[in-house]
Amino acid sequence: MEFLCHHRDRPGSLALRDALVEDHWSYMDRYAKELIARGPTLSDDGDTPTGSVHILDLPDPAAARAFAFDEPNYQAGVYRDVLLRRWRNVLGRTMWDFPGGRTGGNRYLVLGLGTGQAVDLAPPPGSDELIAYGPLLSDDGATWLGTAALLRAPDPETARAVLTRDRYADIEVHNWQFGGRPT
Repeated sequence: MEFLCHHRDRPGSLALRDALVEDHWSYMDRYAKELIARGPTLSDDGDTPTGSVHILDLPDPAAARAFAFDEPNYQAGVYRDVLLRRWRNVLGRTMWDFPGGRTGGNRYLVLGLGTGQAVDLAPPPGSDELIAYGPLLSDDGATWLGTAALLRAPDPETARAVLTRDRYADIEVHNWQFGGRPT
C-alpha cells in the first residue's frame, strides 16, 4: 500500500529541525527501499523548509502511522501537523526514475483536497513534467479524498493547473525539491 505523508513545520522550528537533521536522515535510511519520493517543501524564497514530504510503500495504515509519528522531527515538535493518506502511484515509478532528473526548473507539491465524485484519477495529457502523481484515498482505499502531484513547472499557477480547479475544496501548491542525504 502506498501512502503520502506531508509533515508541516511549526513556525519557529527551523533551529530544532537543523539540530535533528542527522536523526531525520538516519530514520529515513531505514525506509530507503520503501520510498517512492521524498523532499522538503520550501517557503516562497525557496530556501527555508516549511515541511517534509514522503511517499512510500508500506504494509498497512498502522505501519504508515508509525512511520509518520515515530519520525524524530515529529517526536521533537518540529512539525505542527501531519497529512497522512493512502495514495496510488499512477505513474508506477519513483522520483529517481523521473526523466527530468533531480535538478533544473521549479518543483512543486500540489495537493488537491476534495470529496464526492473522484476526478483527476489519470494524469493529464502531456504530463512529461510529472515526478509523482496519484489519488489520495481513505485508509481502506475505497473513498477518494483528493489528488497529489509532484511536478516541475515554470510557476505555481502552472503547477496548480495540473488539477481540475473547480472540483476541489482547496488546492495547495508548495515549493518542493528532491530530498535525501546530500552527496
